[in-house]
Amino acid sequence: MKKIILSLLMFITTLSAQKKLTLEDAISIALQRNTALNKTKNNLLTNQSQLKNAYGELLPTLNAQAQWNWQRVNDVGGTQRDFFGNIVTIPPSQTDSRNYSIGFGGGITLFDGLANISYINQKEYSLKAAELYLEKAKQNVVYQTTDYYYQVLNAQELKRVREDNVKYYQKFYETVQERNRLGSVAKADVYTAQVQLGNAELLLIQAQNAYETTLSNLLNYLGLNVLEEYELVDPFGGQRAIDTDSYMKDFEDIQTMVSVALDNRFDFKSQELTVNAAKKGLTIARSGLLPSLSGSFSWSTSAIDVDKLFNRKIFYVGMTLSFPLFSNWSTENQIQLAKVNYLNAQEDLLALERQIKIEIKQGYLDLLAAKKSLDVATKNVIAAEENRKINQERYNLGSGTILDVLQADRDYTDALRNKINALYDFYTKRDKLNNSLGKLEYKKYE
Repeated sequence: MKKIILSLLMFITTLSAQKKLTLEDAISIALQRNTALNKTKNNLLTNQSQLKNAYGELLPTLNAQAQWNWQRVNDVGGTQRDFFGNIVTIPPSQTDSRNYSIGFGGGITLFDGLANISYINQKEYSLKAAELYLEKAKQNVVYQTTDYYYQVLNAQELKRVREDNVKYYQKFYETVQERNRLGSVAKADVYTAQVQLGNAELLLIQAQNAYETTLSNLLNYLGLNVLEEYELVDPFGGQRAIDTDSYMKDFEDIQTMVSVALDNRFDFKSQELTVNAAKKGLTIARSGLLPSLSGSFSWSTSAIDVDKLFNRKIFYVGMTLSFPLFSNWSTENQIQLAKVNYLNAQEDLLALERQIKIEIKQGYLDLLAAKKSLDVATKNVIAAEENRKINQERYNLGSGTILDVLQADRDYTDALRNKINALYDFYTKRDKLNNSLGKLEYKKYE
């Protein structure tokens, strides 16, 4: 009795130590702590800085300087001839000199073939493209989190099936033992039931390990401590029977879904902006063929004494007009590189469009297959459960063998496992198709 009470207390303590983790909480945590997503957010700061720098190129540069120097010349003296050939003795000497100066100046680009304006436009496109890419990354995190979450729930349900199976064989073993004691069945049936119970316990341990592995994968993806205890909350309320037809109403024909995806997908919009940015790069490169006009200005003063520093001031303003006559074909090379970059960006856009079409088509077909698999698996569970009952009753009446009972139970267990796998595979395929359509919601979790 004491052992039972102690076990109950330990079980209650374990439950109290576990933390509840809903799917909404998991998605919210992933959007905040996922490493890959945080890196994408950090990279966005680079694009913002580049845009700020692009606007800064329109402003004049300004710098200031102050200088002081000191010099001492020591001369040991000597002799030398003067203009008339007389030898003149030069005594030793020491001369100190100091100089103070301050000034400021700068320059401004007045015209550079509109390269600075195009550079601003390019960085605006790049920043917006990066922002849209981040939005797509958030949707991918939502999908990946739900995928990991479903894997844990799937493994948890499979573990429960194994737990129920152990209970079933425990009861069956006790029944066979009692019937053997009464002489109704042979001793071999007892050994067979005992072996089957041991196999069921082993399968339960394997299912438990699989569950712990999937849970650790989820916690690692969320950036949580894998050593802490978490209990996942089933978002479907443990419902194993669903109306798959109602889920399919959210999806139209493939051509319509492709149009929706091209309108919604953040990565497609991001690539379109990348093409525009590459086009601006071509304009920047071509500006090297045009003349440039720049201005410069400065003010400075210097003196050998501090109190005379502002007695002599120098003001300077100048303009420079430069015509590119020959640049060793470097300008032509830059234009060619920009053109290739633009063409490659267009190719990437076309490739992404084709990839989206493939994802939509394949995702829809996979969802249809998952729906069919779930419908079939649901019917198989009903048939297998009824078959197990029949074989169990036949064995109890002495008209059936223990092998028939074991085979019927294996069929029933496999049917249950197939249904659970098919159920969460259907949920996963549905979310994957929604992600391909660009419909996964993420803002409400941020």
